[in-house]
Amino acid sequence: MDDELTNWAVHTAEAELGGSLPRRWAHSQGVAARAAELRTVLGDDAHLLRAAAVLHDVGYAPRLAATGFHPLDGARFLRDVHEADERLVRLVANHSFALLEAEERGLRNALEVEFPLVEDQLLVDALVWCDMTTTPDGEPTTAKERVAEIVGRYGADSLVGRFIRRASPEIFAAVARVEAALSAQPR
Repeated sequence: MDDELTNWAVHTAEAELGGSLPRRWAHSQGVAARAAELRTVLGDDAHLLRAAAVLHDVGYAPRLAATGFHPLDGARFLRDVHEADERLVRLVANHSFALLEAEERGLRNALEVEFPLVEDQLLVDALVWCDMTTTPDGEPTTAKERVAEIVGRYGADSLVGRFIRRASPEIFAAVARVEAALSAQPR
């Protein structure tokens, strides 16, 4: 069942992003590769994390971009079209502190009501770590470099720039918690 979830997630993400947004697809594959590094930390939830990692940006697909806010658009697609696992959908909806960006966009209430936060902090942090330590081209990076890249790409005063600067202390804290959990694993 867990391999089925991962395989379905990869196929779905590739179908939506592979042709229309190849760079976003490369990023999603890189995020999923990072998720594979956390198998020993997450145990039974490792497949769920890998599925959420490869699907986290599916809402960028042009045909899915109803609101223009990819976490919400992607989560609605996964829920409404695929009837995907609720925790998976909620992880996609809330990845990388999406509530803060939703607030900037006037969509916080919609996101909170439709997709409450996943309560497993390590799982939430793990998805942040995967996303925020992967470049747009799918290569590993540091969270500080990734935040700087996002600010540089969008501009410090843009909606995304304001969001990422506001979220950066939370992003860095989540990344630090995951890195502590990784370093605590036996080698």
